[in-house]
Amino acid sequence: MTTRWTAVRVLRDRTAGRCLAAVVVSGFGTSALWLASGVWVKDLTGSDGLAALCMLAMWAPTLAGPLLGTLADRHRRRPLLVALSLFMAVLLLTLCAVDGSEELWLLYAVLFVYGAAGTVHDAAESALVAGAVDRSLLGDFNGLRMTANEGMKLLAPLAGAGLYTAYGGPGVAVLDAASFLAAALVYLSLRVREERPAPAREGGRSATVEGVRHLWGDAGLRPLVLAGGVTMLCAGVSGALTYAVVEDLGHSPAYAGVLYAVQGAGSVTVGLLSGPALRRLGARRFAAYGISLLAVAVALRAVPYDPAAWACAAAVGVGLPAALIAVLTGVQQRTPGPLLGRVTATAGTLVHTPNVIGLAAGAVLVELLGHRAQLVALGVVLGVTAAVLLGQSPASADRTAARSASDASPA
Repeated sequence: MTTRWTAVRVLRDRTAGRCLAAVVVSGFGTSALWLASGVWVKDLTGSDGLAALCMLAMWAPTLAGPLLGTLADRHRRRPLLVALSLFMAVLLLTLCAVDGSEELWLLYAVLFVYGAAGTVHDAAESALVAGAVDRSLLGDFNGLRMTANEGMKLLAPLAGAGLYTAYGGPGVAVLDAASFLAAALVYLSLRVREERPAPAREGGRSATVEGVRHLWGDAGLRPLVLAGGVTMLCAGVSGALTYAVVEDLGHSPAYAGVLYAVQGAGSVTVGLLSGPALRRLGARRFAAYGISLLAVAVALRAVPYDPAAWACAAAVGVGLPAALIAVLTGVQQRTPGPLLGRVTATAGTLVHTPNVIGLAAGAVLVELLGHRAQLVALGVVLGVTAAVLLGQSPASADRTAARSASDASPA
């Protein structure tokens, strides 16, 4: 009842509901393009390596997150989100010119800009929501945002694959462009009052450092973000072992899709529950409990038994997003509005970069070491991370911050 009620509160909030709608429509196109771009390059070149570069091109700009996030603090967030969405809608249409391997440079260039614009977009959206939505709804909004994203990951790749089969890569690019156009219209419909940002008193580097300094100097955020980074590093290594796990179960590689679907269902579930849980536990304890569940699930992936694999996939889907939702909500609650864009982007870089490092490390280690020993070791590391996060100090400060807003506007 509580979960349903808080979800309804988010959807009834004009700003929160429309921001969530923008996330859904743009996320649908992004998920479709994410799959189709690799298939597109594979069909044009026959190269697995060149196909993998599509993901790298989209991910690489997040390394500049602290700098890119500064842009979200130099402009009013709503007009910036509208401009970014319209820009991406136009840029994606240039992919209709890609007709052979000679035009692959254009595809990679668009994907790189896509990743950079996405980093700025996420920072601006986080800041807009934090300033316009009741603080008691931030956990619920971030949870529903996770639910929406995971739902798109389940549905959009199928739509993208079907569209690619019928119309090729340009058809998927047009779909994604249309999704950005729809998102721009949603942002245009928002009615929020934003003060014009004060003129910058420092250069780009100093402004970026200010965001990093705030994040590192906050005794509540620093351990939360560090734990998130360690968690994503371990998740990356574990993800690289998926096909070894599937082989140990005695199934074909396609069985990995079943496990990913079960994991996605778990992520949808935790997204719906995160708001009430964050209010009750606070960001630190919520993250620690999620990481603890993830630790058990990752270690038990070493058991070659189908029911265990399904249960572990669902538990990973619950535990991993819990840590990410806690980090984002903690950043929104503990960061002043003028700094929120760059702090959000910096936290995103610190949390998500280790995931890619973990994927690369896991791809190497799976050839050198048995996957079972690695999974057990990862479970131990995650368990220690959760224990340290719980043991550093009581969660009373986090709980107070979470409840102070909800007390004023009880769920």
